[in-house]
Order: sequence, then structure tokens, then C-alpha cells
Amino acid sequence: MDENKNVVKRNIKDSVFTNLFGNSKYLIELYRALHPEDKEATEQDIDIVTINNILTDGQYNDLGFKISDRLLVLVEAQSTWSVNIVIRILSYLVQTYNQYFVEHDVDLYSSKKVKLPWPELYVIYTGDRANKPEYITLKDEFFAGQDVSIDVKVKVLYDGAPGDIINQYVTFSKIADDQIKKYGRTAEAIQETIRICKDKNVLKEYLISREKEVFDIMLTLYKNEEIIKTHIASEVRDAVGKATRESNIKNTIEDSQFYGVSLSDTIKRISTKYSLSEQDAQDYVDKYWMTSTATGI
Repeated sequence: MDENKNVVKRNIKDSVFTNLFGNSKYLIELYRALHPEDKEATEQDIDIVTINNILTDGQYNDLGFKISDRLLVLVEAQSTWSVNIVIRILSYLVQTYNQYFVEHDVDLYSSKKVKLPWPELYVIYTGDRANKPEYITLKDEFFAGQDVSIDVKVKVLYDGAPGDIINQYVTFSKIADDQIKKYGRTAEAIQETIRICKDKNVLKEYLISREKEVFDIMLTLYKNEEIIKTHIASEVRDAVGKATRESNIKNTIEDSQFYGVSLSDTIKRISTKYSLSEQDAQDYVDKYWMTSTATGI
């Protein structure tokens, strides 16, 4: 099971979102969707600053990029609503700035004020919008709107403009969700998602050029999610089983005391009935034996 958990930690980072926007061709489309007023930026102006840790359970974000030296954009994809994203993005921002300082040999102890890339923080949310806000902030979500020493403001993108890359990615995600409901997390659901998206001109060029890669990514994610579900279910069963066993042992000890069974015989009884070593049985008796009525062995 530990091996499976490590596989999940490694592969869960690979998604259609990170694969799509790992390509500068689509990344510049994302930037232009966020900044339609900038007609001059090109793919060559983009510097990807996504956090990628070597450790399997290290911190990483979905996407980070910088345009020249004047803009730093951190984008996170999220299908399940959680305001904790604000805290995650704050930690990504700090880590990204630290990375920037190292790469540019910035001396924070100098008397001269350093230059910082302008930060922009976004979440692309592909779930049901309902009454969710345009922005989420650290101050409002965690400190009841009071002034605090630090705040983070994250813009939530729900759909984008018709036909732009944000709109296409959100549409792709929703089509995928619909196919999962119909076919489960299966190869058929992936094939249908890709077919429908190509027919509707949703990420069509990307899907045609990387169809097998997209299929493999999604299939891996589906398998990983099943591994996680199986692991959680196993952990829950183990916890329930342990609690039930402990409760039964406690009842046995209490019954022994009620019927006047000696401490030594109770230990033997616990050891035999529950296949425990005498030391483990002794530990349970020490834990649950009522000292006010205890007698010597």
C-alpha cells in the first residue's frame, strides 16, 4: 500500500491542465485571455516558474509563469471548492519569490530596495459556480474581514470568454465529468470526452496532436483516484476494526472484574481470546482494570 501511495504522489501532478499549459503555445493564449489589452507579448516573453519538487510529497503548484520582468501569474486548477486554496497560493507565492531571488541573485539585506515581479493570483474553477464569489481573500475567509498584517486576493475564473482557452478548458472538464457519470472512470469515458471535444472544437488542435498522451494522463489519474479511494476505505475499515476490538477487550476486562476473576487469569483470558502476547494483554489490563477493585496477581 505504501508503494501505491508513492505512485499517486508522483503521477497526480500530471494532468491535462499542466500538460496543456506546459506548452508555450497554449500558455500565451492563457495570458492573452487574462490580459486581452496586451497585444505585444509573445511566447518568447514567457518564463515558466511552476514549482516542481523532486520529493514525491513536496509542495508544488499547477502553473506559475512570468511575463518579462513585470508580471508573475500563479494559476491553480480546482474542481472541488475549497477556500484553503488561498493559503496554498500564498505558500506558492512565497516559494516562487524565493526561487526568483536565488535565480536573480537578489540581496534582501541590501539597503537598496529590490524589484519584484507584479503578482497575479488565479484559480480556474471547473465545478458548479452556484453563489461562489469573484474573489476569495485570506482576510475575508479566515479573519472575518478584519485588517490583518498580510492578505492574499485570488481571482476565481469560472468560464472565460466564449471560445478562449479558459472557456475551452472549463468546457473540456465539464464534458469529462459528464462522461464519468455515464461510464465511470473508464477508458470509454476518456475516449468519449476526447471525441465530443474534438467534435465541438474544444481544445481540438491540442487533442488531435496529443490524443494518446491525453488518454494516458487521464487514465493514470483515474487509476490513482481509485487507489486513493481504496486506501482510504482500507484505513477506515482498519480504524473501525481496531476500535471494535478494543471495545470488546475493555468489555471482557470489565466482565472479569464484575465476576471476580483474578488479574492474572484475566490477562491469560485476554491473551487467549484475542490472540495477544501476554505483554499486550497486560497493557490492556493496565489500561482498563479499575484500580479501586484490583487485586494482586
